Amino acid sequence: MSHEVLLVLALALPAVAATLVALCHRWPNLRETVSLVAAAATFLAVLALAQDVLAGARPRLVLAEMLPGLALVLELEPLGLLFALIASGLWFVSGVYSIGYMRGNDEGHQTRFYVCFALAIAGAVGVAFAGNLLTLYLFYEALTLVTYPLVTHHGDDQARSGGRTYLALLLASSLLFLLPAMALTWWVSGTLDFTPGGILGGKVSGGAAAGLLALYAFGIGKAALMPIHRWLPAAMVAPTPVSALLHAVAVVKAGVFSIVKVVLYVFGLDFGADAFAWLPWVAGFTIVAASIVALRADNLKRRLAYSTVSQLSYVVLAAAILTPLSMVGAVLHIAAHAFGKITLFFAAGAVYTAAHKTEVSELDGIGRRMPWTFAAFGIGALSMIGLPPAAGFVSKWYMISGALAAEHWLALAVIVASTLLNAGYFLPIVYRAFFVPAPKGEHPHGEAPWTMVAALAATAALTIVMFFWADLPLALARSLA
Repeated sequence: MSHEVLLVLALALPAVAATLVALCHRWPNLRETVSLVAAAATFLAVLALAQDVLAGARPRLVLAEMLPGLALVLELEPLGLLFALIASGLWFVSGVYSIGYMRGNDEGHQTRFYVCFALAIAGAVGVAFAGNLLTLYLFYEALTLVTYPLVTHHGDDQARSGGRTYLALLLASSLLFLLPAMALTWWVSGTLDFTPGGILGGKVSGGAAAGLLALYAFGIGKAALMPIHRWLPAAMVAPTPVSALLHAVAVVKAGVFSIVKVVLYVFGLDFGADAFAWLPWVAGFTIVAASIVALRADNLKRRLAYSTVSQLSYVVLAAAILTPLSMVGAVLHIAAHAFGKITLFFAAGAVYTAAHKTEVSELDGIGRRMPWTFAAFGIGALSMIGLPPAAGFVSKWYMISGALAAEHWLALAVIVASTLLNAGYFLPIVYRAFFVPAPKGEHPHGEAPWTMVAALAATAALTIVMFFWADLPLALARSLA
């Protein structure tokens, strides 16, 4: 099968699946089977491209030419391959989890949920495959629009309020900042194509370059740099599988993926460091401030949401250092955060489904009744802290190595301080669950439905596997740097 066919297949399968899922709304088992088969097929289509991309191939397909030199283009390079593998692979695991969650909580509008979930994966794959800024922008915006019904899934006042915040911040940031950044890039360089080494070198410098970088950094609102971050905790009104999609699979990953893509292929690692001097300060502030908010949050999903805000800025911080080692750390953290954070959200959803608990203060002794769930939670927490044997240790190792190589003491101080803060808001949850006795007279319960437990066990296992065997993501990251 040719590269072009595989590109189209990986992009089209989720969209076709959305249509088929809608047609199967009267037959839930068939509907969910279609979703899982499409997820597996999408992952295999992306995986089939991996060997050639690692060998240096760059599959490319022009979809349409709008103006001379300005076209909708699909082109796959190592960073896009990694993101597409994460999105399509975790779609399958999320599908398995969603069966237990949606049925276990008797959620309404389940067909709409699966349709929008599939379309969100199509949007994420489109972002991963984008060969230029225009293509990335269109799929980026499509991803915002198709996830809005997921955020407002429950249809109550709280869901609509959260959805308005979600939509307003993401659309406003991209229209007011990202679109002008693209227009200025086209005006200065005459192209929007992603080019190894960048397209702006020697064409913009000083304050103009710093201002253009600011438009990109804050225009890509899905990366959740403060103050463009409030959409993310606002979206926690959604069902937990949606939270997992937003925080681990598609939306936030599209944000930090786009930031890294701009740094690599628009500015370039050899671009003057002066233009980037301000970005580590903003990313560092976001990391520490979000960690402090998470430390004080009693609601479990809110704590995880602000943890995500913090963890995303690790990627931005590492990319802004502009060294090969730190860039490897940034790319690896996209994968490490995906596996660790989806495990944590899966565990939170399992607790809600089995025990109807949402607050950290309610989790005393629950680990003894839900040992699989909280063993997985502990593994995800280790990864977020950056401790072995979890994937987060590998990415943080490269970030620290890059900061030391560049003698970037601010980045090093932020990573060390935030690691302590991460431990401060994750380890007490594990301690409560296993070592504090449960309240007397509490109604006994066991684990959540087996599909949910199987999914969270699988992602926890992936978090450990990446610590011992990070060959594929490491090879992709090194080929970029």
